[in-house]
Amino acid sequence: MEETRVKINTRQMILTGLFAALTAVGAFIQIPIGTVPITLQLLFTILAGVMLGSKLGALSQLVYVVIGLFGVPVFAGGTGGFSSVLSPRFGYVIGFILCAYVVGKLTEGNKKPGFIGLLLASFIGVMVVYLIGVPYLYLIVKNLMGKDMTFAAALKTGFFIFIPGDLLKCAAASALGVKVVPAVQKSAAY
Repeated sequence: MEETRVKINTRQMILTGLFAALTAVGAFIQIPIGTVPITLQLLFTILAGVMLGSKLGALSQLVYVVIGLFGVPVFAGGTGGFSSVLSPRFGYVIGFILCAYVVGKLTEGNKKPGFIGLLLASFIGVMVVYLIGVPYLYLIVKNLMGKDMTFAAALKTGFFIFIPGDLLKCAAASALGVKVVPAVQKSAAY
């Protein structure tokens, strides 16, 4: 079996750590609206994919998740620890890793990304978060917490309510990506 290793330089390591930290900061900027709060984590997750590419973007989110699982209170609500896995919100956190990867995969290699392309990639990445987060929410609330919840109710509380804000986050990340990606790529050449 062939072993695949990713070598990262100091600059990439710093940027990966920075996006893990930004995602943690995004967890503290929140509007509590029920089981899953509105946070800025998704904005930084999308930006990680846009700025770092698929592998490093996903790595930044993996670092964020691992730090939280080790007990550092970096998840929404100031929580952390392995018990976070039992939270209805944790599926979204897992989705962040795949979101950054998907957004990165759809945008990497594009030296001058366009707004529409970034917006589409961002939206697809957000949908990946929901494909994991909503079923996870439903299963934890219904089976672990023992509350009566239909999947339609899980969609309402864990998906539909967030779409307007997430579209704004996609637009913001896309606008930033159009301006910042060329500058970051130019600075990487030096």
